[in-house]
Amino acid sequence: MPWHRTGNQGEGNRLMPTRETIETILRKRLGPNLSVKGITPVSGGDMNDAFRVETTKSVWFLKMHAHAPYGFFDAEWDGLEALRTAASLLRIPHVQKAEERDGEWPAWLLMEWIHPGEPGPRTAEVLGQGLAELHRFTASAFGWQADNFIGILLQPNTRTDHWPSFWRDQRLLPQFRLAEKRNRLPSERYRRLERLMDRLDHWLDTSDAVPSLLHGDLWGGNWLVDTDGRPCLIDPAAYHGHREVDLAMTELFGGFPKTFHHAYREAYPVDPGYEERRPLYQLYYLLVHLNLFGEGYGESVDRILRRYAG
Repeated sequence: MPWHRTGNQGEGNRLMPTRETIETILRKRLGPNLSVKGITPVSGGDMNDAFRVETTKSVWFLKMHAHAPYGFFDAEWDGLEALRTAASLLRIPHVQKAEERDGEWPAWLLMEWIHPGEPGPRTAEVLGQGLAELHRFTASAFGWQADNFIGILLQPNTRTDHWPSFWRDQRLLPQFRLAEKRNRLPSERYRRLERLMDRLDHWLDTSDAVPSLLHGDLWGGNWLVDTDGRPCLIDPAAYHGHREVDLAMTELFGGFPKTFHHAYREAYPVDPGYEERRPLYQLYYLLVHLNLFGEGYGESVDRILRRYAG
């Protein structure tokens, strides 16, 4: 059998691939003579099974998902490559290979293993400077060459020249519809969210907004430090958007030192009014969490809606 059940960390009956499954996939795709020395489960977030794979030649990080939608890991690979092109100050892991689900076999993504280290005296500063560098890598329109994913949820990326329209139609509206489908919009929440989207141009009147390259899911768990003290970015949901979106996400759940924020603003000062717009960008991520994890995020959503549409 390619799967076994695990109850680790409250996962209940979650299915995980067996060691035999992993070795079979790697040998089939990377060569029958591949010698695997060890496979160790590691923390991989809420969506994927993750493993440290050690061979006689290298060490890899392997992510697997039994029910991944089509293009799930290819989209992540695409985002990582885009970040690497733009960010000389930050380390972005190299991807070896990604494949779709095939019958009972899971989708998977294989990339270099980043040996974890401790932050140095300039790690947070370099992270801020590196994000500013990333945001100066711009495009002619908001969006991306293809749709991708935020968590396991589809993230539409149809290109547009008008930033408030993009944020409403490609970000808030899809989560609004999904929350409605999942019965997570009580009547007052529904009315306020509808009212907010009708008036979004008033709050996001950013005619000079530049389509910056964004990480797209920049919470504290998506940056780490290697053994040289260099900051690394992982798990992007990349697209071209207003750079304030990444900044708002860094301030939503914490995990970024004050030095990071100061260094970013020194390298790329924020526009006036950012603090007033910030909750509108955080609302998207809270709606995503509401749809993924349930009503525990409902009050945070309602708090923002009351502020702008109450």
